[in-house]
Amino acid sequence: MIGVVDGLSWPPRDVVKSAGPARGTRWHAVGEMGCELSVLPSTMATDRDRPGPVEGTTMTTLPLPRALQPLRHPAYRWLVASMALSLLSSGLWIVAVVWQVVALGGGPAQLSLVSAMSAIGMLATTLLGGALADRVPQRRILLAVALVQAGSVGVVAALSLGGLLVVWHLAAVALAGGLAAGLYYPAYSALLPALLPEGDLLAANGLEGVLRPVLVQAAGPATAAALVSALSPGAALTATALAALCAAGCASALPHTPLRRELGTAGGSRVRALLVDVGEGFAYLVRTPWLLATLLFASLMLLVMIGPFEVLVPFAVRDAGGGAPEHAWVLAAFGVGGAVASLAVASLRLPRRYLTVMNLVWGLGCVPLVVFGLTSRLWVMVVAAAVAGAAFQVGMVIWGTLLQRRVPPALLGRVSSLDFFVSLAFMPVSMALAGPVSQLIGLAATFLVAGLVPPVLAVVAIVAARMPADELAHPLDRPTPAPAPVAAGDGQLEPAPVSARDGQLEPARVAARDGQLDPV
Repeated sequence: MIGVVDGLSWPPRDVVKSAGPARGTRWHAVGEMGCELSVLPSTMATDRDRPGPVEGTTMTTLPLPRALQPLRHPAYRWLVASMALSLLSSGLWIVAVVWQVVALGGGPAQLSLVSAMSAIGMLATTLLGGALADRVPQRRILLAVALVQAGSVGVVAALSLGGLLVVWHLAAVALAGGLAAGLYYPAYSALLPALLPEGDLLAANGLEGVLRPVLVQAAGPATAAALVSALSPGAALTATALAALCAAGCASALPHTPLRRELGTAGGSRVRALLVDVGEGFAYLVRTPWLLATLLFASLMLLVMIGPFEVLVPFAVRDAGGGAPEHAWVLAAFGVGGAVASLAVASLRLPRRYLTVMNLVWGLGCVPLVVFGLTSRLWVMVVAAAVAGAAFQVGMVIWGTLLQRRVPPALLGRVSSLDFFVSLAFMPVSMALAGPVSQLIGLAATFLVAGLVPPVLAVVAIVAARMPADELAHPLDRPTPAPAPVAAGDGQLEPAPVSARDGQLEPARVAARDGQLDPV
C-alpha cells in the first residue's frame, strides 16, 4: 500500500516492528509530519509484500536537535531557503544602495529619499498584504514578491554597470521593493503553520530569529561591502538581484496548500471584499484582549525606545570617545545577542506563562538602554546592546509562535499584517522625535525614559488584559496531540478532527492525489 495520510508517507520514514506473537505483531510508523501510527497487520501489507525490518531489528534515524526539528519537513526546507535568500538580498541592498548613491554624487538628502520611498511602499501594502494572504495561496505571494525584487534590482544593476543610472531610478526601485516587501511578512506568517505541526513552530520562529540578524546585519552587508570595494556598487546590486532570483526559485518549489478559510460565493467587487477582510482583522484584534494589549504595549515600547537606540546611540558612543568602528561593535552585539537568544529559545518548549514572559522580557529588555546615558565605557555599551538584542528577539520568537497557534488560520494573514503595520508606523515617528527630545531634556534623561518606561507599560498590559488567567486557560507549552487514525469505509486511514485555536474545531487535513493537501 503506497499512500499518504496527513503527512505520513507509506512506507514510512521510521518503522519499528514490535516483538511479540505473529498474530499480534504491530508496526509503529513515524511520518514526515512527525505523527505516529500503530497499525495491525490486517490494515496493511504483509511482510512479503512490503520491505521491512527483520524481526527484532529497528530502522531509525538520528534525532535532530530541537532547534533544527523543522528541517525534517521538505516543504519547510524550501520555505526557509527562500526566506534566507530574501534576507541575504535585503542585507546586500542595505550597503549596495548607500554606496551607489555616493557613487552618483548624492548625499544624505538623496539617501533619505531612497530610504523613505521603501518605507512608504511597505506601509502602503502591509494591510493589503494581510487580506491577500488570507485570500490567495501564500506560495504565489512569496514568489511574486521575490520576482518583483529580483527584476527591479536587476534593472538598476544593469543601468549602474552601463553608466546610465540616476538617483530617481534607485528611488523608484526602492518604492517597488517596499510595495512588494509589505506583502511578504503576512504571507510567510500565514504559510508557516500550514507546513509544520504545532510542536515545530517555536523552533521555526527561532531559526528565523537566528537567520535575520546573521544575514541582514552581518553576511549581507559584509558581502556587499567586499563587492563594492573589489568591483563596484553595480556588482553589489547584481548580487542583490541574484539572491532575490534564487529566493524566487525556492518559493516556486513550495507545495500547493489550500486556503484555510471559506471565501463564500457572495457577489461584489474584489476591492470591497478586501476592505471587508481588513475590517474583520481589526474587529478580531479589538475583541481579543491579549492581542490588543500586547500590540498597544509593543507600539508604545517602540515609540519610546527605537528612536534613542537608532538615532542617539552613535552620539553616546562618540561622547565615550568612540567612533564608527565602536558603533559598529554595538550594532553587531545587538544582532549577535538576538541570534544566540533565538537559537536558545528554539531549543526549548514554549513557556507555560508565555504571555507574561513575552511582555516582561520585552519590557525588561529595554532597561540596558539606560547604560548608554550613564556610562562612558564602551565595553559596557557593547554588553548592554547584546542583552537588549537577546531580550528583544526572545519576545519576537514567542510572539510569532503565539500568533500562529492562537489566531484562527482564516485570520492569521490579516492579524500578522496589523502587527507589521503598527511596527512600521511607529518606528519613523520615534526616530523623528528622538533628536528634539534629547535636545530638550538631555541625552542621559532620554535614555532613562527609553529604558525605564517600557517595563511599567509591560506590567500594565499584563494586568489590564488579565494575561495570567488567559494563558492558563489556553496552554501552549504542549503541542496539540496528533489524532489517532480511524478506519474509513474503504479501509484507508483518516485522521480525526483536532481542536484548533482557542478551543475551536478546524477540519483535519488529509493528503489528496499528487501529494497535495486538501481540506476535508
